[in-house]
Amino acid sequence: MQPDVQVSRKSRFSVVVRGIALTLAVTLGAATPAFAQYPDKPVTLIVPYPPGGGTDVIARIVQDKLRAQLGQPIIIENRGGAAGVIGTELAAKAQPDGYTVLFTLSSHTINPAIYKKLRFNTEKDFDPVSMVASLPQILVAHPSLPANNVKELIAMAKAKPDSLSYASVGNGSPGHIAGEMFKLKTGTQMTHVPYKGGGPAVSDVLGNQVPLLWVSIPAAAQFVKQGKLKALAVSTVKRSALFPDVPTVQESGIADFEVDSWYAMFVPANTPKPVVERLQKAIAEVVKQPDIKEKLLAQGAEAVGSDSAGLGAVVKRELPKWAKLVNDAKITTE
Repeated sequence: MQPDVQVSRKSRFSVVVRGIALTLAVTLGAATPAFAQYPDKPVTLIVPYPPGGGTDVIARIVQDKLRAQLGQPIIIENRGGAAGVIGTELAAKAQPDGYTVLFTLSSHTINPAIYKKLRFNTEKDFDPVSMVASLPQILVAHPSLPANNVKELIAMAKAKPDSLSYASVGNGSPGHIAGEMFKLKTGTQMTHVPYKGGGPAVSDVLGNQVPLLWVSIPAAAQFVKQGKLKALAVSTVKRSALFPDVPTVQESGIADFEVDSWYAMFVPANTPKPVVERLQKAIAEVVKQPDIKEKLLAQGAEAVGSDSAGLGAVVKRELPKWAKLVNDAKITTE
């Protein structure tokens, strides 16, 4: 009888093993096609700024080609407010399935230093996908402003402290950082006027309600070309290819001044790796196309198309950098 018992036990064990194997096969079989078929419905890009600003402009440049790469409609959803915080929080809480993508500005690494009570963690709540483009901030003025260059602006600001104000797309934006760095390094005083995006900020400077504006080049380019705004300087170490006659702030006599703006894509944390890779490869294909490069360059932007690890390294490097500047310049949201 003993041998029969052993056979019976072996049989039952064999059945259990086959059952587990079958379950795993079904599970894996179901999961793999899901990744392979991504995306099988429209993908939403949350742009955490209003229409007309630099982030919105860059997102719309890549929209159609990204649709072609992914084979699904790309819906741009503008959720402006609080220098990108409102839209970013919305994206952080979205399902990590690749159908909600954050398309944002480099204020993504600035906001944590300024907004102390963010309801999301910049690193932990997002997975990086790809940097899309980078470009300078540009300092523009209403044509009626007497200063025509940085040297004259500094002299004007020092002659009448607190008499000047500058606009930006909001607290924590690269323009805000550039403006406060400018004040810190020149010993000048100017009042910061935050807006809820590049469109509204540019509009008020065009109307001479605010004399100065630090903003990404796409938001102001057409008005500079039309002579409705005058460009005083750019924030990067190299001049803009779109405006080669506009000097950098460093060339204007302010050492170690550099504020790069970048646009990038992130997804909610724990988005499946194959989905992240699919998005990263798609945007890489988009930004290397000549017509996209030309359209970006027309806005003063340079196509990038980094991988996920590269974008993650930028985030990790910039968070402490901007935290120090915010502390040194005593920047607050009040």
